[in-house]
Amino acid sequence: MTEENKTATPQAANPENMPTLVLQKVYTKDASFEAPNAPDVFNEKGQPEIKMNLNQKVKELAPDAYEVLLTITVTCEVNGKNAYLAEVQQAGIFGMKNLDDRAKHQTLGTYCPNTLFPFARQAVTELVLNGGFQPLLLQPVNFDQLYFQQMQQAQAQAQAQSEADNSTKQ
Repeated sequence: MTEENKTATPQAANPENMPTLVLQKVYTKDASFEAPNAPDVFNEKGQPEIKMNLNQKVKELAPDAYEVLLTITVTCEVNGKNAYLAEVQQAGIFGMKNLDDRAKHQTLGTYCPNTLFPFARQAVTELVLNGGFQPLLLQPVNFDQLYFQQMQQAQAQAQAQSEADNSTKQ
């Protein structure tokens, strides 16, 4: 007969202590489309120049609930003329329990925008298509890489500030 291992970690013994992440709601907070040079821009010949800008904001709604707002702004120019501007603010409410601060920060910076991006991408595509332009398919974004670049930049800025503070004290 085998002897059972009865030593369990406190987390394993109590499922209420397990880290959890729940997507509670996904919604479009705002969407806008402008074609300031229509209908003349439809006759322009040339390669469109597409620019995309991403922005993310996090708002604590309750101790265990966060709203993550992903904003995608796409501008298109043809021959120096603004063809269109499409902007979508895609939001989600994420419930989180029993995550340490580092894990929570990383989840809000990577997992949450990764979850919201396909919804925002679809909304931008529909706005552009409904505006009378060729379909636009935004390429996937590596939010993990963006997050780690931001953390490295913040660390470098903090180190530079610390060195500057130390040099002024001497």
